[in-house]
Amino acid sequence: MMIGGMLPIHCGENALVGMEGRFRLVRCPVQAGDAMIHAKSFAAVVGADQVHLRILETTDLHVHVLPFDYVRNRPTPVFGLARAAGLIDGLRASAPNVLLFDNGDFLQGSPLGDFVALSEGPRAGDRHPMIAAMNRLGYDAATIGNHEFNHGIEFLRNALAGAEFPVVAANTVLDVPGRAGTALLPPWVLLDRQVRDGAGRSHGLRIGVIGLLPPQTAVWDRDLLQGRLVFGDMVETARALVPALRQAGADLVVALAHTGIGEDAPHPGMENAAIPLAAVAGLDVLLLGHSHQVFPSAGFAGRAGVDAARGTILGKPAVMAGCYGSHVGVIDLILGRKDNGWAVTAAQARAPAVAGLRPNGQFVARTTSRPEILQAAAEAHAATRRYMARPVGATGVPLSTHLALAGDCTAVRVTAVAKAGFVRRALADGPWGHLPVLGAASPFKAGGRGGPLNYTDIPVGALALRHMADLYLYPNEMRAVHMTGAAISAWLERSASIYRQVVPGKADQPLIDPDFPSYNFIMFSGLSYAIDASRPARHDARGALADAGARRVTGLSRNGVPVAAEDEFIVALSNYRVSVLQALNPAAALRLVPLPDRKGREVVADWFLAGNRPEKLDRSEGWRLCLPRGASVILETSPRLRAARESLAGFALADLGLTPSGFRKLRLTPAGSPRP
Repeated sequence: MMIGGMLPIHCGENALVGMEGRFRLVRCPVQAGDAMIHAKSFAAVVGADQVHLRILETTDLHVHVLPFDYVRNRPTPVFGLARAAGLIDGLRASAPNVLLFDNGDFLQGSPLGDFVALSEGPRAGDRHPMIAAMNRLGYDAATIGNHEFNHGIEFLRNALAGAEFPVVAANTVLDVPGRAGTALLPPWVLLDRQVRDGAGRSHGLRIGVIGLLPPQTAVWDRDLLQGRLVFGDMVETARALVPALRQAGADLVVALAHTGIGEDAPHPGMENAAIPLAAVAGLDVLLLGHSHQVFPSAGFAGRAGVDAARGTILGKPAVMAGCYGSHVGVIDLILGRKDNGWAVTAAQARAPAVAGLRPNGQFVARTTSRPEILQAAAEAHAATRRYMARPVGATGVPLSTHLALAGDCTAVRVTAVAKAGFVRRALADGPWGHLPVLGAASPFKAGGRGGPLNYTDIPVGALALRHMADLYLYPNEMRAVHMTGAAISAWLERSASIYRQVVPGKADQPLIDPDFPSYNFIMFSGLSYAIDASRPARHDARGALADAGARRVTGLSRNGVPVAAEDEFIVALSNYRVSVLQALNPAAALRLVPLPDRKGREVVADWFLAGNRPEKLDRSEGWRLCLPRGASVILETSPRLRAARESLAGFALADLGLTPSGFRKLRLTPAGSPRP
């Protein structure tokens, strides 16, 4: 809890906030009761026996301690906890009573985090650089996210042992003999704080903090968690435990809910459960995350029960602060006396960004980094840069995902071919060696909620390990699965549902369903096929069957021979993808083929180290997108793309300039069609 004087916060200026995870410029007024007021005047409406409490949130930091892009080997203005810390300092100084929380996914997701984990640290007694930085920033409490388990339970325990703040998780319990049902971490914590009211008098305030994360965590890290942990439903858990916090004397209950804003109606096992959580009696404040979006923002306007300007869900204040330290979530509360306790009488949420967007599409930092946070990770930062600089090979063609959602992409194909080669060699002398091996891959970085800088972009020339992290974002383990042609065809249909249905003859139709994440768009090495976007999609963005009779994938073949439903293949993929496939088809057990231990990123590096070159890939295979003649579509892509210098087979490209979010707006017209 920080006690300080009032300094102005220039929230009324243009602030860079997210629209569905994308960056855009908006105005962010503050509302108290029915009166709109500027942030620096918020405390002016607080009288005696009223308390102005400011709650700050970071979320989905993913070990981005420093404002540094390890893939491009240069500082960045748009993210990093050290840069967010400069914003947090100002927000603390301009309010009398402040709490700081983190909402999970802080231990995995950057080259620095991978380096710390893969170098067998932190061991017992060590201090993880992310935890060291959070300690120095003075967090009041935190919860864990689904990615906290990516490096195993022991790694998580060792890392959290160094935390000087409580870490809570209510719906995560052990599933081992003798300890079944025991919580992995405390489900909730009570924070007793002294706060000052509008007259400067001190009062006691008890804040209950409960932690929640998606039950899908058990699926995504099945290899590491099966038989060890179980994850309960977030909404049911909150309903069961919030009364206990109230009975323990909590004046205010804050949910650190590592979940996004999804469906309105509750159903068991929801992944993005913010709206049903807001309906839980006794919860006062929701701190959200997981989906890497920003709330409040215009992208949520029009949703039932959601106030995208004021920052409330079903009337309760809520905030979501992007990812990587790109934003800081802020909820300003006015608390009034009620029944010998306190109750929220007014609230306003906002999510100021650490960077601004210039008209030329360039981002500029709004804050300076806090030196103590930089120092907390200085040693690990230097070691990571040395490690990422190791040479692995070269490429004679650019490797980018700028157009990965509109046609066959060399950057994605490289990872699929490398994985297939590893599995083929591993199985060559065994009982599976007679079957053809396919590689499954997807564009991890293709814009979307990650923003306009979220693309793989590797120039021609020498390659280092940092480029491998750009090609293959996650340190997943290699797996091999026995699949039939029918199963592969069904998987491709699900992937093809990323496209909106394109109407013949209509100009400038949006091509991509923004709710469909690009990492679920799978392509295969070793196969050729087309996707006809003029046909209806078979699945919705979540993978649920929407039209059982719909078929977009045509001409599926291998070496010029059509793939039959009964044909057999071995598919090279990751442990994450295996878990997702199993969850999509729980009634059909996947047949795993034993493999030596190896991580996907290492397999891609090995491919280059063996002297392979992307420009020599077999061009006789691949996939293509089909659009009806006379139609044109709009694809939002990287601002670094220049339509005049990049081409896409079968399409004419027209650069329509930058969107307010910083994406480049690209028109795709089928070759031979009249241009708009």
